[in-house]
Amino acid sequence: MAKQKLLMAIAILGIVLICSGCVDQQSEDSAPGQLAEEFQSPEGVKSDKVEKNNHSQAVILQRVTEANENAFSLLVPKGWLTEGGIFRVDPTAQGGAAQSIAAKLDFSVKNDQSGSVMMRWLPDMLYVDVSASPAGEMGLFPPGSNYNGMTVYPLMSAEEYLTQVAFPYAHPEASGVQIVEQHKLYDLAQAYLQRVNTVMPQTTLSYDAAIMTVTYWEDETPYEERILTVIENWGDMGAGMWGNKETVLLRTPIGEYGTWEPIFSVIQSSVEISPQWILGEIQGQMQRGQTMLDVQKEVQQIGQAMVEHRQKTNAEIHNDIFLTLTDQEEYVNPFTNQIETGSNQWDYRWVNEAGEVIYTNDEYYDPRLDVDLNRVDFERTPIRKR
Repeated sequence: MAKQKLLMAIAILGIVLICSGCVDQQSEDSAPGQLAEEFQSPEGVKSDKVEKNNHSQAVILQRVTEANENAFSLLVPKGWLTEGGIFRVDPTAQGGAAQSIAAKLDFSVKNDQSGSVMMRWLPDMLYVDVSASPAGEMGLFPPGSNYNGMTVYPLMSAEEYLTQVAFPYAHPEASGVQIVEQHKLYDLAQAYLQRVNTVMPQTTLSYDAAIMTVTYWEDETPYEERILTVIENWGDMGAGMWGNKETVLLRTPIGEYGTWEPIFSVIQSSVEISPQWILGEIQGQMQRGQTMLDVQKEVQQIGQAMVEHRQKTNAEIHNDIFLTLTDQEEYVNPFTNQIETGSNQWDYRWVNEAGEVIYTNDEYYDPRLDVDLNRVDFERTPIRKR
């Protein structure tokens, strides 16, 4: 029961961390100072502003809702595809309930069916290291076996997880794999710990984070990819449990990462999580964990902590990563008068009431006159006055 209660509390904690600022704007203290340096492109790969002469056409983005549970929406370039979404793990098929309490996400945004240019979020999964347990010492649960729905693996560093689990999961058919660069993201791990301590100050959780740049071949095409993860070690409370968080990959053809960098950033910063889905997910986790009465107090405390956390800072882990990836700007939505974060890699930004966004470098382009769009409700979004 104690471990089940911990599973419940940390599963809800994950929801709190996700929703504690995903639809808000970045505050001045939100991004650790060195994160921008961590995401510099490797030598030889261009990562400057988008060349105006190469992007004279408008970039039209449409708001798309996650299809499986309407859990969130985000901006996607017109003509691009989305694949996957929220999914649930059947505890009877998985061999235990550990993976079944919280929703999982495997979701891609890509420019074509093969994902030549792709952004993909990989699911958060739980693992267990039984090496210190009597059963582990007896060899009853070797690596790769199942324990209460969790795969048995020794605790891995973030770098080990990227190379041994995340990349093979995402690209089982990849060949010619070469690691160009990998290093730890100390500031990101520390930022994650600070946010967790805000919600659960007595936790024994610890964090490790890393990013890896890799080249490989898939379907006879050479690719370049950056893949990042955060490893969450549950410590003494978890009795060997650990898992991955925030595992995301960005893929382009080799040599084109700098060109697509602004698009990745716009997609990420546009994510809006449904409040209705969050409430339903927390309630569902309580029911699935069968610990409603036991954790009611903790849920109330977490809910209050979430409110206080939002008041203290608008930072969010996703935005820490991607709002430092490229330069951003704050715009005023002419329909809602709300401040929105968007890319400054183009000179002009337009938005309509449906939440669709257009970026362009052409000062004479007016989407209201674009016969291909056949819409007259776009308005230019001014930059927020300082």
